[in-house]
Amino acid sequence: MGLFQKFKEGLQKTQAKLTHELKRIVTLSPKLTRETMEELEAALLAADLGTAMTQQILSAVRQAYESQGRAGLEIFDIARREVEKSLSAAEPSLYSHPGGLTVVSLVGVNGTGKTTTAAKLAHLLQARGTSVLLAAADTFRAAAIEQIKLWGQRLNVQVVAGAYGADPAAVAHDAVVAAQARGAQYLLVDTAGRLHTKHNLMQELQKLHRVMDKKLPGAPHEILLVLDGSTGMNALNQAREFHKAVKLTGLVITKLDGTSKGGMVVAIQKELGLPIKFIGLGEQPDDLQPFDAKQFAEALFAE
Repeated sequence: MGLFQKFKEGLQKTQAKLTHELKRIVTLSPKLTRETMEELEAALLAADLGTAMTQQILSAVRQAYESQGRAGLEIFDIARREVEKSLSAAEPSLYSHPGGLTVVSLVGVNGTGKTTTAAKLAHLLQARGTSVLLAAADTFRAAAIEQIKLWGQRLNVQVVAGAYGADPAAVAHDAVVAAQARGAQYLLVDTAGRLHTKHNLMQELQKLHRVMDKKLPGAPHEILLVLDGSTGMNALNQAREFHKAVKLTGLVITKLDGTSKGGMVVAIQKELGLPIKFIGLGEQPDDLQPFDAKQFAEALFAE
């Protein structure tokens, strides 16, 4: 299945709701009245596109109508273009450290799918012929250590893990040492889920990153926030707080299949200017896909 098809299937609920509303609004009014604009605004906000992106689309619609009249009211085309423009602004590809090992830290609140994302990312990198190591730095959940070890066996990826309850920073330190010794190109660090409102847990995450930086200056080279696509605009608050605590370099959006809140991807990117690096559209190892702004925008506003 092609990437566009995966996006289209994953965004089906968001797209169906959004296009139904947009078509209804466009059909109802041949003119661009104040009521039409208000309805359009409500529909875009209901799809979790966020205030800034909604205003950008409305402004482009207004401009097109003023210059071309009814012929300029290609709302789907305008919305698609504006969303693509916004999402294309940031570099979506995963960083590769020229000096050897690239360390990627996966962070986020509980239940967003960090462990599974770490495994799927390892699978994706392996498929590109890259050597990868996984670190089980979520030592709070015994299940997380077991889960990542199982993924490691399934994908034939080595896992560095400590005991349940061990110091996560010590595990991360050992993982950097092991990855360097084995000449790995990527080390993916699965950190514990933590609430963005818990100050002490955020400090612990900062410590974990400091320890890795001491062992390998510049590490972690990527700090990716894993967000659950079905949480809608609540994900924006998480992104804001994590970005304040540890300078994020990108986002991974999981569980986008089966949610009608897919527009939040656009809202978060628009506000924080962070690139969306990967998107999760299912349960299989190859369901984590590199993000493509054009195909995402097309799938979101597919008529």
